[in-house]
Amino acid sequence: MNNELPIQLYKANAELQLQVTRLLQESSHHWLEAMQQLSADGMQETTSRIQGLQQAGDWQELATLPSDVFRHLCQGRVDNAQAVGQVAAKSQAAFANGLRQALATWQESVSEAFGSNTEMPTFAQLYQQWAQPWTTPASAPKGKAKK
Repeated sequence: MNNELPIQLYKANAELQLQVTRLLQESSHHWLEAMQQLSADGMQETTSRIQGLQQAGDWQELATLPSDVFRHLCQGRVDNAQAVGQVAAKSQAAFANGLRQALATWQESVSEAFGSNTEMPTFAQLYQQWAQPWTTPASAPKGKAKK
């Protein structure tokens, strides 16, 4: 058995933990940027509404402001919801891809730690019993068939 195996496994696990931490931080950063942009857009919208109110010159123009403001606010909320949905989808996809890559790198590091000795089982062979439920399709449940 390789004397360096424990330290190599520890390094591989530590690297995986750091990669996952980095992915979580990147995801948080994307969310923070999106929320800052939404906040800035909201402030700009409010400023333009204040300016519209200040520039209203007669009662008729003032009377139409509440309905205009309501319509713009509703449309703005729909736009915000769509933007948040897009950020969520992109962030989740980036996180999943990064996690997939980190796990592949970890698996490669662990396989290298065990070495290419033909006497030693491969990484996949060592963990086959734990990976089996996720790699083989579940069989259909057995029971009475409905008529």
